[in-house]
Amino acid sequence: MSAVAASVTELVRLRAERPEAVAEAAARRRRRPLLRAGGDRLMIIAADHPARGALAVGGRALAMANRVELLDRLRLALSRPGVDGVLASADVLEDLLLLGALEGKVVMGSMNRGGLAGAAFELDDRFTGHRPEDLVRHGFDAGKLLLRIDHDDPGSLDTLHSAARTIDAMAAHRLPVFVEPFLCRRVDGRLRNDLGATAVATSIAIASGLAGTSAYTWLKVPVTENPDDMGPVMETSTLPAVLLGGDVGGDEDTAYEKWRVALRLPTVRGLVVGRSLLYPADGDVARAVDTAVSL
Repeated sequence: MSAVAASVTELVRLRAERPEAVAEAAARRRRRPLLRAGGDRLMIIAADHPARGALAVGGRALAMANRVELLDRLRLALSRPGVDGVLASADVLEDLLLLGALEGKVVMGSMNRGGLAGAAFELDDRFTGHRPEDLVRHGFDAGKLLLRIDHDDPGSLDTLHSAARTIDAMAAHRLPVFVEPFLCRRVDGRLRNDLGATAVATSIAIASGLAGTSAYTWLKVPVTENPDDMGPVMETSTLPAVLLGGDVGGDEDTAYEKWRVALRLPTVRGLVVGRSLLYPADGDVARAVDTAVSL
């Protein structure tokens, strides 16, 4: 049996009968540099939400729960011109490996998924996903960590400390790590990210100063509530940054315009977008991805 699956049915058979096929597919994968040339931009599709129990898109509570549908959407997105790679948890990346969908793509592993959506311990965001050594072993190209900080929640301190040591470990392996920082607070028991200019600038300052070196650190940042604030906010750090997408609901045109404006800033080097491209309101994944690439 080949170590590359032609269908999801064959993928499941490989997983059950030849688990070593994952390592074989990773060893054979054709790699590429994170950036191909000077001035290059990144277009990364994000699909690490399910591992944190975040399955909803818009009004669909379990939109991302159907793994076969998610894989089909991911393979379509990855096939579109201008898409550089994917960010996901180990199970999703290994599915894509076995389906042969990661050839010549940037593969970014999601590292801390312990802060489950809606949990009392959501801000004590443990590193339950990829470790730096896992990314090295599979020949993956980068890691990503989520850094949410609530000044009223002691769990944030543990996450800060763990994030700093993980950045150190990634730098020791010379692997880029994308840090996604937020200041947040609980409102009626639910965690809300503060997208005001002051909060985003503060989160960038904190993330940029973590660990013993920032040489391999990138930032993954949201567009501020007022897009006009993005210029001054991005002056908080000289670290390269990508914009995150989030769930834009039905207002895709507004989101695209915000990204278009922010992509002109000197430290912004691309987009990492997931749900809004994989599950667009009109269902046309190819159109949504192509529009984002065109920005």
